[in-house]
Amino acid sequence: MNKKVIAIANDHSASEFRKPIIEYLEQAGYEVLDLGTKDSKPVDYPDFGVKIAKAIVAQKAELGIAICGTGIGISIAANRFHGVRCALVYEEETTRLARQHNNANVIALGARIISSYKAVELVKIFLDTPISSETRHQNRIKKLD
Repeated sequence: MNKKVIAIANDHSASEFRKPIIEYLEQAGYEVLDLGTKDSKPVDYPDFGVKIAKAIVAQKAELGIAICGTGIGISIAANRFHGVRCALVYEEETTRLARQHNNANVIALGARIISSYKAVELVKIFLDTPISSETRHQNRIKKLD
């Protein structure tokens, strides 16, 4: 059985924040494609938004988690790529709807905005939420691509 591959990419603001997320993913049986960064040395978040987007487009990962200080910049960078639907999420309902209604294939999290505990909860929701098969949602998703 092949494990589902989940990519994670982050800037320096999330060097510690990301650890419980990776731990959860591994314990839940996912393969983690770690695109860094792993330390607190300052880096530019757009570079990591590009890394995660390229991994999704190249089908090296099925889904992704992008993290910067607010989640805003890295989501903008990731969304510049055709086929990437990155949703900035801070709470449960928008996380669920991002996946269910919009088929988000990447979520962006803000390491300075939410706790790592909250982030793990949002990741669980993102991974566990099925995509709606309703025609209206499927038609809208097609328009996003």
